[in-house]
Amino acid sequence: MIFSKGLDMIRATLGRRDAKAKVPIQADRQSPTGNDVMKNETEQKTSDNRQRIKIDLLVHDLKVPLAVIEAGISSLLTRPEKYGPVTEKQQKVLARVLRNTKITQALVNDTLELGRSREGLMNYATMPLSELLEQAIGEIFDLVDSDMADSIKSCASLEVLKRTLEEKGLHLKLDDALWCREVCLDGSKTTQILRNLLTNALKYRKNLVELSVNLEREGDAIQFTVKDDGEGIPAVYHKKIFDCYFQMDATDVCSVRGHGLGLAGVMVLIEDMGGRLWLESDEGKGATFRVRLPLKTEGKESPPPAPTAT
Repeated sequence: MIFSKGLDMIRATLGRRDAKAKVPIQADRQSPTGNDVMKNETEQKTSDNRQRIKIDLLVHDLKVPLAVIEAGISSLLTRPEKYGPVTEKQQKVLARVLRNTKITQALVNDTLELGRSREGLMNYATMPLSELLEQAIGEIFDLVDSDMADSIKSCASLEVLKRTLEEKGLHLKLDDALWCREVCLDGSKTTQILRNLLTNALKYRKNLVELSVNLEREGDAIQFTVKDDGEGIPAVYHKKIFDCYFQMDATDVCSVRGHGLGLAGVMVLIEDMGGRLWLESDEGKGATFRVRLPLKTEGKESPPPAPTAT
């Protein structure tokens, strides 16, 4: 009891002392001027830029050791005459290490691409739409099913590719004319967008995923639609899923793991490219992500609508 009263007295004394000490400090403090505010903002931006450069440099420097690891493992697997034979168990372990090395390389490249996008750097190039789609789809299966990835690369026509993807529950929906069409856009960023959306769809699906591609009538924009038949996304999460590190629970359907950054990165890339994203989903009804990206035509970009997610 006495000890408790003593603590109360000490607290009361310290409180009065703090109050007395704070009064003159507050009285002498002046409101910051406009120059002070501008100086603080400039210093903060400089500090943020320096921090981003450090992180980008660190991420960039990861590419070299990862490339060495990939080359070394690939050599062990493919050149037994030089490095000696490996057992079946060793081959499985090495194949798993190689697959995860490629996953890490993809993450590094995605991070660097987001950094370039943040700085407004776009790398527009004209390419066949078939090349872009094969690249995005191939990268997904290259990480989880190397045999399937090889099958995709060896497909001689669109019809053969469609049949091959159907075996894995992925329905590709576009016509031959569009498949052969050349488009002008940032291939790296578009591939990253498609890869993330398709990876999520494969992860959350029950059975099927559909990728539809359409060119707008004027030819100044292209639309990609990724649809799955999974449990869907409740309306309350429609905005939250685009926040960093937010991730809904999922059953272990696809072995590709995420860290809640995929959709946040997708939104950043789409906005920086002047595009737009729509989400249509409800609980128990699957999810549909529709992306519109402007194309460069005759040296000009199509006027982008206000980027948003609905």
